[in-house]
Amino acid sequence: MERPKMAELESLETAAEHERILREIESTDTACIGPTLRSVYDGEEHGRFMEKLEARIRNHDREIEKMCNFHYQGFVDSITELLKVRGEAQKLKNQVTDTNRKLQNEGKELILAMEELRQCRLQQRNISATVDKLTLCLPVLEMYSKLREQMKSKRHYPALKTLEHLEHTFLPQVSHYRFCKVMVDNIPRLREEIKELSMSDLKDFLESIRKHSDKIGETAMKQAQQQRNLDNIVSQQPRISGGKKSKKEFSASSELEVKNTSPMSEQDSGILDVEDEDEEEEVPGAQDLVDFSPVYRCLHIYSVLGARETFESYYRKQRRKQARLVLQPPSNMHETLDGYRKYFNQIVGFFVVEDHILHTTQGLVNRAYIDELWEMALSKTIAALRTHSSYCSDPSLVLDLKNLIVLFADTLQGYGFPVNQLFDMLLEIQDQYSETLLKKWAGVFRTILDSDNYSPIPVSNEEVYRKIVGQFPFQDAELEKQPFPKKFPFSEFVPKVYSQIKEFIYACLKFSEDLHLSSTEVDDMIRKSTNLLLTRTLSNCLQNVIKRKNVGLTELVQIIINTTHLEKSCKFLEEFITNITNVLPETVHTTKLYGTTTFKDARHAAEEEIYTNLNQKIDQFLQLADYDWMAPEPGGRASDYLVDLIGFLRSTFAVFTHLPVSLPPSCSRAAPACWNDTSTCPSRNLSPGVSEFLG
Repeated sequence: MERPKMAELESLETAAEHERILREIESTDTACIGPTLRSVYDGEEHGRFMEKLEARIRNHDREIEKMCNFHYQGFVDSITELLKVRGEAQKLKNQVTDTNRKLQNEGKELILAMEELRQCRLQQRNISATVDKLTLCLPVLEMYSKLREQMKSKRHYPALKTLEHLEHTFLPQVSHYRFCKVMVDNIPRLREEIKELSMSDLKDFLESIRKHSDKIGETAMKQAQQQRNLDNIVSQQPRISGGKKSKKEFSASSELEVKNTSPMSEQDSGILDVEDEDEEEEVPGAQDLVDFSPVYRCLHIYSVLGARETFESYYRKQRRKQARLVLQPPSNMHETLDGYRKYFNQIVGFFVVEDHILHTTQGLVNRAYIDELWEMALSKTIAALRTHSSYCSDPSLVLDLKNLIVLFADTLQGYGFPVNQLFDMLLEIQDQYSETLLKKWAGVFRTILDSDNYSPIPVSNEEVYRKIVGQFPFQDAELEKQPFPKKFPFSEFVPKVYSQIKEFIYACLKFSEDLHLSSTEVDDMIRKSTNLLLTRTLSNCLQNVIKRKNVGLTELVQIIINTTHLEKSCKFLEEFITNITNVLPETVHTTKLYGTTTFKDARHAAEEEIYTNLNQKIDQFLQLADYDWMAPEPGGRASDYLVDLIGFLRSTFAVFTHLPVSLPPSCSRAAPACWNDTSTCPSRNLSPGVSEFLG
């Protein structure tokens, strides 16, 4: 019984479960019915469930049928109404279609207007975007145009700045545009182009200053000359009231003679004397004559581009080449002073430019580089001057060259260059200058001695007398007392020679000016040169005159008298040198003048010549004599030959009376000459008694 009960309980539970599922199917949304049906199929009673489900469907169909039967008339009425609505709906559709057609027709213009508006709005948006983009691009294009314009006008440094600004500020803002990429790609090429253009300007600058170095140097030397003139004016002002009157005192006596016979006149003392109107003008400096901007621009450009060392190396290399060209003197430089002046102007111009570059740039050139160039220039210049100055035979040219070298040295010294070697070389040129002076004065002395009449100077009035006394230091109380006309004991060559000796001293003094020598050195130089003039030049000229074949006894006697007075004037020459050098003769190491010895030697040579000529003349008389040595008794009168001989001796001794009392050697040696030739008488023609008597 338990088993039927259990089966009955299970069937009841299954029926209840199926009922629950059916209710759930009826009440649940179709989308969620899947899990419910799955529970049916998962069980084992789905057949029974299907039966249950079909029974439930049949029940619902019956209910639907009942309901339809109940509402059939209403359904028919609804269908009838629906058919009526369909007709009305068709009318409404037609009206809507007509309305739509009319609306479409009416809206075409609006659509076109709206399309146009849309297009305008699109264009406006594009234009606005374009304006925004152009606002970004225009500065780039303007900067690029500015860059091109600057390069075209050769403003390379601003162009480089513009390029840097363009590259780092403007191009990054529009880097996505193709033209900007082209610009970026062109930037290295533009930099190289700027470098090349600036280097081209530098080459033009170097070529320009090479051509205009002489003008720059000339200007600098004019400035130095003006400064030296001002310094001289300032230094001489204290002397105007209390200065020594030595040179004026001693030169006044020779001014008339100097103007006519001096081989070295005062106008030869300077070579770049600036005239009054020139002194008032402002002489431009190197920076006024040369535009240095190409150097500065190129230096800045290469510095910005990181190639400063390359630029410095190139600049120094080119300037060294130019320095070697400048330092090569022309082959005919020694012929004129202008050749030397142009040579010096070019050197000065070169170093003035380098000095300006040194002080206006940061490291383009340095002091070591300048010093190296100067050492090379100094050695080459000195060598060239030694070579070319040796060809100079004109003392005026040598003196002008000395003044030019001093100005050259002073100019460069003003720029800080050491010039001691130039002044040392001038001392070498001084020896050459002395030699040229000696040669020139040898010609002057020869002219004076050849043109002299070897006769005492006649004086007809006081003016002429004072003029000669002013030229030559002669004092004679007896001659002063004598009435006019009267005669000086010496001939014209005495005051002329004395004046020329003083002129020679002046010429030597001119060379010593501006050499920064002490008074002792100047005095020693003048005295040594004057000694050479006296002992060599003047002595040789006097000896040549004395030894000439056609010189007579009268001329020889006058030479003795002249040399005597010149010998006495040596102390006045000593005083003259002392006054112009301010060095006392008693100073240690002071050179003494050898004039006394020179004139004594000349006088002794004249005495020897007189003695020799007398002997020769007497020998000629005796050799021409034709005596009757065997006459038995005297004829009562002297032989004509003896009469002529005695007349000759009488006239000769008359000439000797003009000799000073202090000079007996000539007379004492001439008398024995009269008797010295008794040996010329042929003793073989004398009788033994006569020979014994004469013996």
